[in-house]
Amino acid sequence: MEGKTIIITGANCGIGEATALELARRKARVILACRDTVSVPYSKTEDGFETQMGINHFGHFLLTNLLLDLLKKSEQSRIIVVSSALHKGGHINFDDINSEKGYDKKKAYRNSKLANALFSRELSQRLEGSGVSVYCVHPGMVATNLGRHVMNPLLRRLLTPLLILLGIKTAEEGCQTIIYCALAPELKGISGGYFGSCRQEPWTEAASDLGAAKKLWELSEKLTGLTVPGDC
Repeated sequence: MEGKTIIITGANCGIGEATALELARRKARVILACRDTVSVPYSKTEDGFETQMGINHFGHFLLTNLLLDLLKKSEQSRIIVVSSALHKGGHINFDDINSEKGYDKKKAYRNSKLANALFSRELSQRLEGSGVSVYCVHPGMVATNLGRHVMNPLLRRLLTPLLILLGIKTAEEGCQTIIYCALAPELKGISGGYFGSCRQEPWTEAASDLGAAKKLWELSEKLTGLTVPGDC
């Protein structure tokens, strides 16, 4: 990885931090793009997005698009979108994208992770033939601080060792599929896949609505103020 530049969002804790450390050990130049929340009580970002959808989807959508020209110029660029297996229970309500008519933090998380998966599908289609590969990853059940707004902190600390004994992954174990998609030579030229446990898996039914993926992309362009070259 020496000479490679990696940008990792959410690298201040959990899987993102573990990914950053692993790639840094391999001598990659790692840029940390951090946020300060995940699963939250209802709130909005400075741009007016429901916080989970804003952080997990809209922010990544905009950052990725702003970097596309550079990625296309770089050799063997790879974009890895970290979703969650929980996305299969998500739903994109295009009439209430910011959950203003009703909010449940667990549903909002699943919705934002479905948005990640749909973003991956549309992005891979738009980048076909560009030399930039797109992979969507679900890390599995990982013992991180993701649930700090859901569970009492003391209870979470007490339960974490037990969860690990029961097979819940550590952050270091949870980041391995991300590392695999970033480094595996056999994935060169492969794009648009869904990966878990370091292997490709079938897309879920929820993530197979390509019409919804295109509609979400167009809405995201509008809401983030993204100017797309060639659009009139």
